[in-house]
Amino acid sequence: MKIYKRFAGYLPVVVDCETGGVNAQTDALLEIACCCIAYKDDQLVQAEKLHYHVDPFSGGIITTESLEINQIRPHHPFRFALKESECLADMSVKIKQYCQKYHCRRAILVGHNAHFDLGFLLAAYKRCDMMSSFPFHHFSVLDTVTLSAFFLKETVLARAVRRAGLKFDVEQAHSAIYDVDRTAALFCHLENKCSV
Repeated sequence: MKIYKRFAGYLPVVVDCETGGVNAQTDALLEIACCCIAYKDDQLVQAEKLHYHVDPFSGGIITTESLEINQIRPHHPFRFALKESECLADMSVKIKQYCQKYHCRRAILVGHNAHFDLGFLLAAYKRCDMMSSFPFHHFSVLDTVTLSAFFLKETVLARAVRRAGLKFDVEQAHSAIYDVDRTAALFCHLENKCSV
C-alpha cells in the first residue's frame, strides 16, 4: 500500500519537542526531533530522522523543573544550537521533500501527547513569521497516547513501549532524539499490528 493512501494523503512524521516549560506561547523551544515514516515490504518503518538543538528565543522562559527532566543545558557551548528560524526552515524543506517523494499533500504530526508538540511548533513558526512554510496539518494529529490507551491500556510512553514488547531505556528518556525513536517504533508497531 502507498503511504498516502493509508493516511488520507498525509505523511506521518513523528515529532518530539523538549521545552523550557509547558506554555507554548511563553516557554522556550530547546530541542526538536522528527522521524519520517515510510513503507517497506508492506510494513510501516522509520525513515530519516531530523534533530535540532534550538537556541532559546529572546525572553523565552526556561523553568528549573523542565531542565531537571530533560537535562538540557541551554547555553552550553558544545550544544551547537541553531537559531529557531534556521531549525524550522531546514525542517520544513526536508519534510516537504519527503511529502513530494511519497506524493503526500502535507505532513501530519504524530506524537505522544501530540498537541503539546504541535502547539510549540505552531508558536515557533508564528514567532519567526514562517507560517507559510509550516509543513504539518494545522490542527489534526495522530496521537500515540490515544492509540496506546485503546490497544495497550497504557498512556505513559515507557509503559506503552514495553507493553508492546519493545525496548525502552529510562536513562535515555526525555532526550528528543530518543523519545522520537521510541514513539516512532510504537506508532509503527501499533499501525502494523492493527491496520486493516
